[in-house]
Amino acid sequence: MLGLGAAMVLVSFLWGATNPLIKKGSSGVNKIKCDNCILQFLSEIHFLARNWRYVLPFILNQSGSVVYYFTLQQADLSLAVPVVNSLTFVFTALSGWVLGEEIPNKGTLMGMLLVVSGITLCVFDKVTNFNTVA
Repeated sequence: MLGLGAAMVLVSFLWGATNPLIKKGSSGVNKIKCDNCILQFLSEIHFLARNWRYVLPFILNQSGSVVYYFTLQQADLSLAVPVVNSLTFVFTALSGWVLGEEIPNKGTLMGMLLVVSGITLCVFDKVTNFNTVA
């Protein structure tokens, strides 16, 4: 169980920490203009594929998806999905702040605290098995 928890946190970290990096790495793609929509798409792909500031975080983000895939094979789905998705939000906010984005306001910090509290309750419920079947 501890290994699955660590895997879920790792996935959340990989997804959350790379979101602001992908955002920064993709800056400038909106300046690409082509008349043909297919050429526009190919030009944007070419721009992103040559940009290591985009490619490296994207690869790390996708490696999180691979870990998530293998984690879901063993984890309880009703626990893994909310844990990973909500902790991703927390890691995105924190890593964005570390990378120079705006400091999370009180509402965001309160939301992060509530998310972590909710996750803790979900994990506690699954681990302690206080559920009674009538």
